[in-house]
Amino acid sequence: MPDSASALRFLFVVNPGSGSTDKTDWDTTIRDYFAPLPHTADVFRLSGHDDGAALRAEADRRHPDRLVAVGGDGTVKLVAEVAMALNLPLALLPAGSANGMAKELDIPLDPAEALHIAVHGPEKAVDVLYLNGNDLCLHLSDIGLNAQLVRHAQTNNWRGLLGYARAAFWSLLHRRLMRVRVQCDDEQVERTAFMVVLANARVYGTGAAINPDGDLTDGQFEVVVLRRLVGRELLKMFWRFRPFDPTAVEIFSTTSVSLDLTRPVALQVDGEYRGRTAHVDAAIRPGALRVVVPPAPEAVPERPVKE
Repeated sequence: MPDSASALRFLFVVNPGSGSTDKTDWDTTIRDYFAPLPHTADVFRLSGHDDGAALRAEADRRHPDRLVAVGGDGTVKLVAEVAMALNLPLALLPAGSANGMAKELDIPLDPAEALHIAVHGPEKAVDVLYLNGNDLCLHLSDIGLNAQLVRHAQTNNWRGLLGYARAAFWSLLHRRLMRVRVQCDDEQVERTAFMVVLANARVYGTGAAINPDGDLTDGQFEVVVLRRLVGRELLKMFWRFRPFDPTAVEIFSTTSVSLDLTRPVALQVDGEYRGRTAHVDAAIRPGALRVVVPPAPEAVPERPVKE
């Protein structure tokens, strides 16, 4: 982990369009935090035009030791792709409308606390998913009810928990069952369901725990099949982390899966709507990404104080 004996270079990747980046002066916040430190902090702002290539070029020019994503899950995913390509660790400053990956890693919303972890936190290798060959998923992807919700929220530019609630109400009114064949490593089943989740993590950005026993480091992911909309089971998602009734919510652990549907349904990947599809393949890539996580309590160094 970085300390005062080793001066490192950090590249902060700020998405100005993320939910709370317009409320925090990140340039000043970062500059003030790094003022008493021996490290170097560079800030790169995403423009929304060919951001992946532009970030890769900036990283090649700056030669950072750590990349720091400042935004929501979409920003985290974009920066993670560059981090994996360059074999760099990734730190998170949660600044989106929903920050699912930050919640999963216990990264606080407070900018100063999150910065402290980004600089002083240890690295941890986590698994990632790839959908249909090359679509990276760090967190949670799904087909059906929630993907329809994501589509509606993005179409109407509804953000935050209130926007999610409005989109959820609309999606429940328009819910439809789907028939899906699920082919896991050593098991094949056919189910009628409202939603199927490909869960590398446990918790959505809203705080709903869809995958209670999920682990980012176990070399597996879970296929969560929401078969029935039962009130007590839905409430369990907010009583972290309670086991589900398998007649309502069925969970399969696997390293790969193929989903085949009788009709095209909505698909979302890490909070981004991908359109409608009748087939999805997914496979795990164990330990492919290094992320910066909170230090163990006894290992937390004192925060630097600016004189």
